[in-house]
Amino acid sequence: MGRTLEDKKAIVAELKETLEETQLIVAIDYKGLSVAEITDLRNQLRPTGTTCKVTKNTLMRKAVEGNDAWEPMKEFLSDSSAFLLVKEDIGGAIKAYQAFQKASKKTELRGGVMEGRALSEADIKAIGNLPSKEQLIAQIAGAINGVATKLAVGIKEVPSSLGRALQAYVDKEGGDDSGSEAA
Repeated sequence: MGRTLEDKKAIVAELKETLEETQLIVAIDYKGLSVAEITDLRNQLRPTGTTCKVTKNTLMRKAVEGNDAWEPMKEFLSDSSAFLLVKEDIGGAIKAYQAFQKASKKTELRGGVMEGRALSEADIKAIGNLPSKEQLIAQIAGAINGVATKLAVGIKEVPSSLGRALQAYVDKEGGDDSGSEAA
């Protein structure tokens, strides 16, 4: 039993609504995946704020039509398509997909769209190799902490250096006095 026109319009409306919250769309060829494997992929993507939609290319084409941010997606609409709609953790979603792809060896990444630009497979892999938000925050915090530590050591060193210089002067003066009394 085929879908009715109302069903298709509802699917397109749902896709448009989801696209408003999406930062990145990745198109994959899912040919050869079983329902259990697609469910496994969805479960791996869920913690990253990503949904995996399996829909007809014509419905996705209608959903992106007229939207400049997603219009480039049309070049990736062919064959059996599944779409990873990334809302939150872009790097985590790409890494989760790559881990799934490595394990299943059945899917093929076609490309994606982000901020109105078409991304090749290499672009998406490069984004996946970037450090996560948490890693960047930790690196920045470490750098700030390092600067603060060096500043504290430097500030502490000024009075210590001054104290050593005064002590050396006293020792020198004291050494001259004892030397002149002996003469």
